[in-house]
Amino acid sequence: MPKAVAGPEIERLIQLLARLPGLGPRSARRAALHLIKKREQLMGPLTEALAVVQERITVCGTCGNIDSQNPCTVCTDIKRDPSVIVVVEDVADLWALERAGAVNARYHVLGGTLSPLDGVGPQDLAIDALVTRAHDPAVTEVILALNATVDGQTTAHYITDLLHSAGVAVTRLAHGVPVGGELDYLDEGTLSAAIRQRTAM
Repeated sequence: MPKAVAGPEIERLIQLLARLPGLGPRSARRAALHLIKKREQLMGPLTEALAVVQERITVCGTCGNIDSQNPCTVCTDIKRDPSVIVVVEDVADLWALERAGAVNARYHVLGGTLSPLDGVGPQDLAIDALVTRAHDPAVTEVILALNATVDGQTTAHYITDLLHSAGVAVTRLAHGVPVGGELDYLDEGTLSAAIRQRTAM
């Protein structure tokens, strides 16, 4: 059993950092050491920022995004197209689409996907709220930006069936060859999807 090389306060900091995604025990130790070395420049401002976030963070009552205001910054942005709703599984997916700058629409965060094996049903997701939003006369399209997993596709089909009565166009992200991808390295499912969804040149 390895010996402790620091006091319990530092060990606790390392253990908490190790819980963050992408940080294992070694990375957590390096991060903790860096924070300690740069106490004035990093630790103080980080502690203050965490306290502010803990106090002010909220979930948007409209779309499910995480922000410091409700409705969130995205929902209150008057420059966004109110006729399009992009449906995502998680806030991380919303942020990824925003980083890409691919769409200037409103969002709806489901909070996961349908997964009967894990006990996740429609009542556990924000699907009813999506259906209500889709019935707004201003909405003309719902883009299902769900992951290309079995659960993601099952959820997409379920939502598509529910939105038939809303009179909106229901579309989904294209699946296929990624930019810079080489065919020899792609799996059969990706290649099949790329062939089925081929477009004219």
